[in-house]
Amino acid sequence: MEEINELIQERINKLNKLRDSGIDPYGTSFAVKDRAAEIISRFGELSKEELEARNETCAIAGRIISFRKFGKTAFSHIQDASGRLQVYFSKEIINDSADVFKNLDIGDIIGVRGLLFRTRTGELTAQVTEFQMLSKSLRPLPEKWHGLKDIETRCRQRYVDLIVNPHVKELFTKRSRLVHSVRKFFDNKGFLEVETPMMHQIPGGATARPFKTHHNALGLDLYLRIAPELYLKKLLVGGYEKVYEINKNFRNEGISAKHNPEFTMLEFYISFKDYKYLMGFTEDLITYLCQEINGDLHVPFGDDSGPDKAEIIDFTPPWTRLRMVDAMEQHGVNPAVFQSRENALEFAAKKDIDVGKNAGLGKILDEIFKKKVEPYLIQPTFITDYPVELSPLAKRIKDAPGFVERFELFVGGREIANAFSELNDPIDQRGRFQEQVEARDQGDEEAGFMDEDFVRALEYGMPPAAGEGIGIDRLFMLLTNTHSIRDVILFPHLRPEK
Repeated sequence: MEEINELIQERINKLNKLRDSGIDPYGTSFAVKDRAAEIISRFGELSKEELEARNETCAIAGRIISFRKFGKTAFSHIQDASGRLQVYFSKEIINDSADVFKNLDIGDIIGVRGLLFRTRTGELTAQVTEFQMLSKSLRPLPEKWHGLKDIETRCRQRYVDLIVNPHVKELFTKRSRLVHSVRKFFDNKGFLEVETPMMHQIPGGATARPFKTHHNALGLDLYLRIAPELYLKKLLVGGYEKVYEINKNFRNEGISAKHNPEFTMLEFYISFKDYKYLMGFTEDLITYLCQEINGDLHVPFGDDSGPDKAEIIDFTPPWTRLRMVDAMEQHGVNPAVFQSRENALEFAAKKDIDVGKNAGLGKILDEIFKKKVEPYLIQPTFITDYPVELSPLAKRIKDAPGFVERFELFVGGREIANAFSELNDPIDQRGRFQEQVEARDQGDEEAGFMDEDFVRALEYGMPPAAGEGIGIDRLFMLLTNTHSIRDVILFPHLRPEK
């Protein structure tokens, strides 16, 4: 830290010298006419002679990321939002009566105007004819002293990570393209994008532990939403037939490479369809996104340097469809676990699977599935027909009322999507809510609440419908072979700095 403090003090001294010379180290505006990538695209193939004949000029602004002084001259690279361009300073050419040139550092943001030429080594370069100080950097960029390699530091200081690691910036640019492509897909299919509340009086639409807050003006305790599902289905009651929302959900649970308490979710609902329809719809959506983001349906998964080596996930439809019971049996789980809580508890105990003392049958089955099956579902697989205890908002299968019309999509050993035929029977729904209330009374903190307003909405009549949620963070991790969810969230929450 002492070395860093000394470097900061040196820069503060330079800043003071600039001010003493009448130069504002934090300038106002600069007339940017060009971008680095555009300049290289337009003139990168021209020879030295062709450039000299054309006499092309440019005006760009960006951050100094390299600076090599040679007396009264210097070579530097300027980085803007599009890329990097080399520039050449010569005190014989620039008008620098205030000696701004002497006080430049790596990290400073400047605007330059200059004449394009090619150096002896062949690099396209702008010979600076004038430049303007726009922002003095008081902290050295990390590579100056130790590099920005620590994962927690990179997440905590994402602004620096984006400066010094171009691949990180490209990753988040690609994430933005993914969200744009999702919207384009749904808009082209006639869906309406909507926004529903982020604070709920009753946390519903999923089984999860909520964050709690308080609304002073209304005098109400509220919860940050764990899912927008119930509000979106109220819109189906109101007459909309195709709706979707991309927004944040909040679940007050653990943090891991796959889980973050604040995450981005896509949820969509379509009237007069069922969960079988959504399987084909999901294949269409994700293959479209694969092509848009990667240009291919084959995506690397894993680490080439690891003992397991990377493999290729093939998103070419159709994908495997497998009932939950059959998937469990294929991985050594006796189907008898579905028959009673006692059977499920006994199996979990034998396999050292911790389910908690108050867990109901659905919770126990879910934990067994997560340990015994989920990690092995690498290629795209729809797991279908879940027990009713796990799915309080899904429609029962007519010929097997203990199970519901639901699927989850697993890829790369992770759940990517969750969908079902929506329960639209208000009497059945009230009974399911009551079972959740009883489970909560018995100690299950993730069990749901009774939602009288949602039941009332169903009593007006909701058409048969299918709905689905897809985690944008996990989907993006999958499509870019990124191994930690923190690496695809710009500003993940971390413990306070010591």
